[in-house]
Parts: sequence; structure tokens; C-alpha cells
Amino acid sequence: MFKKNKQTLKIPDGFSADSIKTESSICTGETTIGFYDEVARKLCYAELVRGEEDIAAFYAKYGVERK
Repeated sequence: MFKKNKQTLKIPDGFSADSIKTESSICTGETTIGFYDEVARKLCYAELVRGEEDIAAFYAKYGVERK
């Protein structure tokens, strides 16, 4: 009856769909996903990943198709 409209976010300025990367911690094994800044060499707008569903949700959040 009531559908929640899922709005996609705009990709942050200075980044593109190709900037999306995942990184895993050597110590804890935690995985994060975000937009990789090549100049600063770090992830921006990073989020914790617990599984494939979280990765798919990140791509869907920004309206990007996963490669």
C-alpha cells in the first residue's frame, strides 16, 4: 500500500563510479567500502561491510551498477 521511495544519492564531487573500492584490515579482517581518494590514499565516505548484501546496498545507494 505504502511504498518507501528509495532515493539515490549523488556521487560525491571529485569521485566517479570507478572510485569505489573495498579495503580489508590486516589485523581484524573488517572490510569497508567507499570512494578511494588517490591523492590522500584513503577511503572517503567509508561504510562497514558485513557481507555481499552491504556491498550491493552501497552500489544501489549511489545508483551505480556493480562491475
